[in-house]
Amino acid sequence: MLFDEIDFGPYGAAEHKARKAYELYEDGKMLQALLVLEDALQTNPANSSWHFDKALTLDALGRFDDAINEYETALQLSPDDLEILNSLGVDYTRTGQYDLAIETFEHIQQLEPAFEPAYCNRIITYTEMDRHDMAEQMFYLAQQINPDCPLCYYNIGNSLFIRGRYDRAIYCWQKTAELEPTHPEINYRIAQACWAKGDADSTREHFLKELRRNPGNTDVILDFGLFLLDAGDIESAREKFNRILELEPDFPTALFYLGELAFDSDDYHKAESLYQQVLQKDSTIAGPRYRLAQCALNRGENQKAHSYLTAELEMEITDADTLISMASMFMAVDDLDSATRCLLKAVDLDGTNANAYYYLGLVSALNGRGDEAAEFFTHTLDINPEHISALKDLAIVSLTTGRLDVAAEQIDKAIGLAQLLTGRHRSHRQLRAIRRRVRLARTIEQITDFFSRFSLRLPHSNQ
Repeated sequence: MLFDEIDFGPYGAAEHKARKAYELYEDGKMLQALLVLEDALQTNPANSSWHFDKALTLDALGRFDDAINEYETALQLSPDDLEILNSLGVDYTRTGQYDLAIETFEHIQQLEPAFEPAYCNRIITYTEMDRHDMAEQMFYLAQQINPDCPLCYYNIGNSLFIRGRYDRAIYCWQKTAELEPTHPEINYRIAQACWAKGDADSTREHFLKELRRNPGNTDVILDFGLFLLDAGDIESAREKFNRILELEPDFPTALFYLGELAFDSDDYHKAESLYQQVLQKDSTIAGPRYRLAQCALNRGENQKAHSYLTAELEMEITDADTLISMASMFMAVDDLDSATRCLLKAVDLDGTNANAYYYLGLVSALNGRGDEAAEFFTHTLDINPEHISALKDLAIVSLTTGRLDVAAEQIDKAIGLAQLLTGRHRSHRQLRAIRRRVRLARTIEQITDFFSRFSLRLPHSNQ
């Protein structure tokens, strides 16, 4: 080149490094691009566009907090640059700083009301904030500027999906695909919406379309495997989980679900081996210790089971039924305090879960607090009047506390439901035994009451 041999000094060299960094960025060599940009900025730290480029590179590396610092530095040099402001707002959203994101986008709107990305990106921010009415408002404002923005349709589709409005979400994502055929993971999103609305054929179709376009996307393969598992296609699900491990051998979630398949097949030895592999690759994942505790309990290894359960309880568990199951296992190893912790967490997650209150009643009964147990069992029946175990145990607690009429009423209901559910005229043996105890107690009470009243009528003998 004509000027290659000319020495333009340190600032010229820095410009050359900045161009080189851009080429590396375009080639996907982010770490190298970052190092070259940092070198250029040491020479000329007052170049806002280089700080902007560095921030974009940090974004590509997932280092959003560091990127924010660079965007803010760039804005000190170019305070009204719309692209820098917009990118900063996006990263504020990514890092959960929603108020700052909204403030930044509104500032852009004041500077340039026709800058459409400031509305488009606010759809994401308001969706994250669960302010879906404002997300829709931003969508319609963006439409007035650019009615064919594919990203706007994609973003509002996410908001609709979260609200359970699956048909409208699918329409918006189909519109995105129409406007931008190369938009990533559109068929994946449509598959998720079809799955959520119960359209199995369309779900399968769109998963397959997505994988034909991007066969190595392990997240899509995982969700497809879970869909197949949910549909009862066990072997196809197994194939998908194994396919993930071919692409990414250290993918712990695939190992976990292969463990689940082994566990459900009663192959506990294989399941335990897979769960242990999961923990070796990612010790923060919830689930494996819970299953290992079940395996230990099956072998009668209560201490080991307790150790696994205690560790699992420190994980972020978001499923109430799992917590209730853990509580039952803690009860089996005589740790009622930990069982109570599990159940209270379950109630926080799902205040209408009848089983959570039922097990709280069991814990209270085991601790000798009969009245408290009766309250929990009664609340269980308020939620689910056909909870046979709660009826049975409320009858037992009422029997032990002398409330025989309540005991008789509850056990009769339990027997009636058991007969209805099983279609048999004879109810369960345990329920019949409890009814006999209640009847005997009532008979004894009646006899005692009779003799008490009879003795009052007897003439007193003179001493």
